[in-house]
Amino acid sequence: MTESLDVLTSLVAGGGVVVLSGAGLSTESGIPDYRGPSGVARRHTPMTFQAFTGDPLARRRYWARSHLGWRLIAGAAPNAGHRAVAQLQRAGLVDTVITQNVDGLHGAAGSPSVIELHGRLDEVTCLDCGNLTSREELDRRLREANPDFVARVAGVNPDGDVDLPDEQVAAFRPVDCGICGTGMVKPDVVFFGETVPPQRVARCFAAVEQARSLLVLGSSLTVMSGRRFVIRAAKRGIPVAIVNQGPTRGDDHATVCVDAPLGVVLPQLAARVAAGVPLKV
Repeated sequence: MTESLDVLTSLVAGGGVVVLSGAGLSTESGIPDYRGPSGVARRHTPMTFQAFTGDPLARRRYWARSHLGWRLIAGAAPNAGHRAVAQLQRAGLVDTVITQNVDGLHGAAGSPSVIELHGRLDEVTCLDCGNLTSREELDRRLREANPDFVARVAGVNPDGDVDLPDEQVAAFRPVDCGICGTGMVKPDVVFFGETVPPQRVARCFAAVEQARSLLVLGSSLTVMSGRRFVIRAAKRGIPVAIVNQGPTRGDDHATVCVDAPLGVVLPQLAARVAAGVPLKV
């Protein structure tokens, strides 16, 4: 372990780092992971873009559940890991953060350069007119449309969704776009079955290819959406460091893997790199 931490410290101290973060970085902010040690078992499969746009009942289920769940994510605060990443950015060692998370916590922690690969849960887009509005505004309109909607939230999923029984979903009334009046609204996040905007992917690849090293934080790299950047870095001979609890699908490409809680490793990493002292856990 000590040898791995020394390698990690050396890579980060060299600067030019691009961070790729996943849900495991936000677990200490109260947002669960699907696959890590604090992962949650979901009773429903994640919403797909095809179901959301093609099935009014599926869309009603999504908005009823997300109307409750997103508030828990909106109330989450950055944790020590997010703050450590922001500290490394301010120190000029991390150039860019690519996050697979939709919770906005990197920005809230003060990170100045973040590419939100899968979008933001606190913004809503109209699939007809293309206007982007705040989730707070949509929340206000949904509350007005559902004054008597009451449901108990047992837990929230990483994408802001919660599990609700069908009888509670049936009482919920979704709303259309508040700008054009008739358009279908959708959170400005990438659903399963939907592609990440090509220009956003291109920005991520460009950042990785210019990096001295790629630091993966809290991602199992199960989904190709994030793993492709690890593969690209490895093909270019760019060192990859992974800090995660448990194995990942990128371990074979990594120069160093550290299996430890991010809330422990990252604050010490930021402090030790700044002081020029080897990291110890």
